[in-house]
Amino acid sequence: MKINTIMPSILIPFYKKELEAFKDNLQIDNLNMAWYHLERAHIIGQKYPYEHSYVHWKMLQFGFKIKSTREVIGQIPRLLIGGVKSFVGHIPVGNTGGSNVPPLKSMEIPKDIQEIINANS
Repeated sequence: MKINTIMPSILIPFYKKELEAFKDNLQIDNLNMAWYHLERAHIIGQKYPYEHSYVHWKMLQFGFKIKSTREVIGQIPRLLIGGVKSFVGHIPVGNTGGSNVPPLKSMEIPKDIQEIINANS
């Protein structure tokens, strides 16, 4: 069993860039692009408990902002369990983290993110 605790420092700028893009798009009410960048942050951070949980926290807040009962309800178990699954190395690789996809479904990682992960892991 692989235990993950800390995101490699080389990946942090990519993760933070996606969170900044989320914040920037949220501020100008570009909700689709804001969500897109949250999903990308989720893919980059999902192996690491803190980063994974933080993205689910932001997704929960986003669900409240857009008044989506489905997203709010879908994020609560992800927020409670996601970090634990990251810690023990049992995550659905590439999953974008929203309630619009099954929480245990592995998905294809976007090519640019896969290249970042391959080059920096």
